[in-house]
Amino acid sequence: MSETKILSIWFFVGLMLTVLGVIITSTGIYYIFNPESNTAELAHLNPSLWWGIIMLAAGLIFLIPAIRIHRKG
Repeated sequence: MSETKILSIWFFVGLMLTVLGVIITSTGIYYIFNPESNTAELAHLNPSLWWGIIMLAAGLIFLIPAIRIHRKG
């Protein structure tokens, strides 16, 4: 019989955070080069860039160990 490997839930959490982190980071980079009108007081801090980087890092923290564990079997 063949043994099927089941992916951990942390793989999917990491994948979701990584994808959303890439999207939000790219939006933040876009707003650096094409700024909107200054409607917010703290718009110059570019929160989409920072939160995108944080989500991307958190996603990779979950994703990389889950892939390593899945490959070991």
